[in-house]
Amino acid sequence: MDHFDYHNGILHAEGVPLPKIALEVGTPFYCYSSATLSRHYTIFSEAFSAIPTTVCFAVKSNSNQAVLTTLAKLGAGADTVSEGEIRRARAAGIPASKIVFSGVGKTRNEIRYALGVGIGQFNVESHEELSLLSQEACDLGVTAPIAFRVNPDIDAGTHNKISTGRKTDKFGIAWEDAIAAYNRAGTMKGIKVVGIACHIGSQLTSLNPFQLAFKKLTELVETLRKSGHHINRVDLGGGLGIPYETGKELPPHPQEYASMIVDTIKHLDCELILEPGRLIVGNAGILVTSVVQTKNTQDRNFIIVDAGMNDLIRPSMYDAWHDIVPAIQTAEDSTQQPFDIVGPVCESGDTFGKQRMMTPVKTDDLLAIRSAGAYGAVMSSTYNTRPMIPEIMVHNDDYAVIRQRPSYDELINQDIIPEWL
Repeated sequence: MDHFDYHNGILHAEGVPLPKIALEVGTPFYCYSSATLSRHYTIFSEAFSAIPTTVCFAVKSNSNQAVLTTLAKLGAGADTVSEGEIRRARAAGIPASKIVFSGVGKTRNEIRYALGVGIGQFNVESHEELSLLSQEACDLGVTAPIAFRVNPDIDAGTHNKISTGRKTDKFGIAWEDAIAAYNRAGTMKGIKVVGIACHIGSQLTSLNPFQLAFKKLTELVETLRKSGHHINRVDLGGGLGIPYETGKELPPHPQEYASMIVDTIKHLDCELILEPGRLIVGNAGILVTSVVQTKNTQDRNFIIVDAGMNDLIRPSMYDAWHDIVPAIQTAEDSTQQPFDIVGPVCESGDTFGKQRMMTPVKTDDLLAIRSAGAYGAVMSSTYNTRPMIPEIMVHNDDYAVIRQRPSYDELINQDIIPEWL
């Protein structure tokens, strides 16, 4: 459920009509519903009330400060993969103790920063990283709380580019090396083993891969404990999918996901860490775009909009589906025909939807690309010298611009011409 609905035939974000925002801010823009964001976080976190759980929002999915602050006020922690994301989380009011630092390429400077602010957990992904972390912790005179991210070699059954738990993926310590890694960590200065971590991928629509991975992880925890390792936290990552296409398979409800996890790990008597991103913010955001023109050829009918792949790259990168709907509702008996909805970027891949059945549109009509709150704005760029688009947050009958559209001068003046020119 989200809070983007038609009222008297006009698509609203909570109590604000989208045409009003478009008129005042211009298109394209991202629009987030704070009510949806809060609702999704609350439903997810309350599903795990049976065991001690910290929900660390995956900052990589949406790093806007207004989004992070909304979640921080609800009690969220943060799953981060860079120093920049750690800084964003702390600036939003998330305490360092509730920040997890993941990622295969943590640099020396990033590690020093994270140690300096006292983050709650490093998810270590290689033996080399462990050595670097030990060295930096000793230099600073602190102790690094770690969990090894273990790769269980489970195929998540999702898109190849967002599967992370197979032995051919770059993430985590190989399953076969896990016990040796924990034995080594137990002897190293500046290192304190606190848990174990696992994340097998994103946009999973079945519980089966999760269950397989979590069962393997549980067995590993039991083995490690018998060897004298104190595993007090189990970090199960994120990855639960959201419904992108109306009428298609629905992912499991958070309560089903929670029940499966509780049944699997409750006997371990561990603190649980979860790192949802898309599940919280995906359907809390839309991308609103205007029709530039239509173009009809012998083979295709095109709707050309002012948003491009630089604004939302998921359809181009992942062949991802996003429902696309008009801001002004059409009659149920309106004649529809197939259209390709495309952007202005000079790439054939700049396509949001192919052969979508839609009522014909005209120049300046508004379209909403749904389920764009996750991995939308954060992956945007200025390709084709197109300025980053605004982000808007709605709260009841009010809205605020939470990222402004830069001017062309601001964009161009970021470049520096050397003296010899």
